[in-house]
Amino acid sequence: MTLVRGLQRAVIGLFAVVLLGGAAGDPADRLADPGQEAHARVLFRDVRCLVCQSQSIDESDAPLAHDLRQVVRQQVAQGRSDDQIRAFLVSRYGQFVLLAPKASLGNAVLWLGPLLVVALGAAALLARRRATVEPPGLSAQEEAALEELSHEETF
Repeated sequence: MTLVRGLQRAVIGLFAVVLLGGAAGDPADRLADPGQEAHARVLFRDVRCLVCQSQSIDESDAPLAHDLRQVVRQQVAQGRSDDQIRAFLVSRYGQFVLLAPKASLGNAVLWLGPLLVVALGAAALLARRRATVEPPGLSAQEEAALEELSHEETF
């Protein structure tokens, strides 16, 4: 009976580590204040892993994601606001570090640029289609020569 109970505890413990461990990794990495740690964990979901690019640093196991989590934890421990932390990360890594970058002229160009290229291409095709001119009709002299050729007998 004791063996079964021990196995149950081990399985439950392993399950808890897998579910709750997440981005925290090593317990030594966590902040001592649970409120600050929870705040940092919320910020982790907004920051892109620069190695994985499609994951947040909360989801990534990459060494750079670990380093970014540590940077965020340090900033939270220093009492910086969310905006200050994001501004710090953007100043170091650019807007790309945020999973949801702020709307800006630079981002608008990236989003609208391909649409603009397609619209310009369509306009160029339409202009080219309109520019095609039908060849002029035959002159009276050419019509007469054609009529004469069509009545000649060929052998």
